[in-house]
Amino acid sequence: MIELTPGKLWGLRRMADAGGRFKMTAVDQRPPIKNPIAKHYGLDEAPYGDVAGFKALLIETLQWDSSALLLDPHYAVPQAIDILSPEKGLIVTLEDSIFKETEAGRLSSEIDNWSVEKIKRMGGDAVKVLAWYRPDAGEAVNRHQQDFVKRIGEACSRYDIPFVFELLVYPLAKDADQTKDYVEMKGKKTDDVLKSVEEFAKPAYGVDLFKLESPLNASDVPGVGGEGWEDAQAAFDEMGRLAGRPWVMLSAGAGKGAFRNILTHAYRAGASGYLAGRAIWLDAFSHFPDWERMRSELKGEGTAYMRDLNALTDAEAAPFAAHTCYGDEGARFRPADASFRSGYSGF
Repeated sequence: MIELTPGKLWGLRRMADAGGRFKMTAVDQRPPIKNPIAKHYGLDEAPYGDVAGFKALLIETLQWDSSALLLDPHYAVPQAIDILSPEKGLIVTLEDSIFKETEAGRLSSEIDNWSVEKIKRMGGDAVKVLAWYRPDAGEAVNRHQQDFVKRIGEACSRYDIPFVFELLVYPLAKDADQTKDYVEMKGKKTDDVLKSVEEFAKPAYGVDLFKLESPLNASDVPGVGGEGWEDAQAAFDEMGRLAGRPWVMLSAGAGKGAFRNILTHAYRAGASGYLAGRAIWLDAFSHFPDWERMRSELKGEGTAYMRDLNALTDAEAAPFAAHTCYGDEGARFRPADASFRSGYSGF
């Protein structure tokens, strides 16, 4: 059984809506926003003002239908503090978007001059980390990735802040479909996704909330009730079982319809919501640099799509506090009396 400490419980509650479901918008993407902007201008590096400006636009237009926002410290946090409602949860990214590619696999690292401690000190409600992982990558690579996640999990425990952990499988050098983009791997194997979840569900990593990709290619997910949906459901059910704690779905660049189909399976398997970005705002971003058109589409189609996802989440997602990992009484403050202050340790 998992017993949440006060800081972790409060952080999870801050990220969720009043019903305990997660409706979270990701604004922390760096290459998926920077690269198209740089390409538009014919530059090697996107102008800071354009990247930061788009993130500010996302925060301004999408926060009202979100329970929490995920922000990066480079662009989004500096733009957000003055415009993000204090009613919304604040999740802050820790991993560097630039990973090291080797013949044996990818190596992740933290953003320079950034840490769990700083996220806690600035008022963040949770720390988010993405780790690329392939069970069949080189032994040294996987050991590095495991140590990376353990180190962050230990820091989140020390500073009593929730650890939101994102997993993505990726192509190795031996694979046919090569890409360094932050998109779903073509031809990914369900077993690779499931084995990765199984590894990081171990207590040593200290994960409080999983942010997971579909165990099947997004385009192959029929949605509950679609043709062959029972077979797809079995993979989602197994992923939820292996996670062993609350989890949400990421979109990984999936289209609007595909991501909604994914959520129908995830919610049936016990997921507690979503943490998504491009499924919500990519269509609007395609109009860059037409700022008014982007704003109009975010406030129109983007918001309408979020409200549709939120209605589905309200109807079918499981409140995080009711997860069986917390025991029969669910996630709650313990000990619920004045003795807690004596047993509660400081930094």
